[in-house]
Amino acid sequence: MSELAVGDIAPDFTLPSDTDGDVTLSSYRGRKVVLYFYPKDSTPGCTTQACDFRDRAAALAAKDAVVLGVSKDSLASHERFRAKHELNFPLLSDPDLDVHKAFDAYGEKTMYGKKRMGVKRTTVVIDEEGIVTFIKHNVRSKGSVDRAIDQL
Repeated sequence: MSELAVGDIAPDFTLPSDTDGDVTLSSYRGRKVVLYFYPKDSTPGCTTQACDFRDRAAALAAKDAVVLGVSKDSLASHERFRAKHELNFPLLSDPDLDVHKAFDAYGEKTMYGKKRMGVKRTTVVIDEEGIVTFIKHNVRSKGSVDRAIDQL
């Protein structure tokens, strides 16, 4: 399987959401989507990133973009994370990592000098036709939202 790249059609998927039942990516055609993959609810970096998306909701709405956060956490974990931080976008559960793998957001990474398999913090911007216009792996939690907005 080749790596997903700018210009590719984003792989379609349906995942359970903590707010809206099942969410299908292709149902957002006609709008821009910022899809971001993060390792774990309620960890410091993931909380920083989620709160940045929350706080930049007006800038994202001005670009007619929706945000979808994806992790392998359960819906119950997502619900607690959302409530604690008053998040204003859906969190999707991908426990089998199938969608992570389709977007190259899971694989070998290096942490503290050691290689291991894990979730790669990834931001993907998808245009109104479902085309990937930006994809960045191993993003820093701080500043990734501004980078995504700049790409819209």
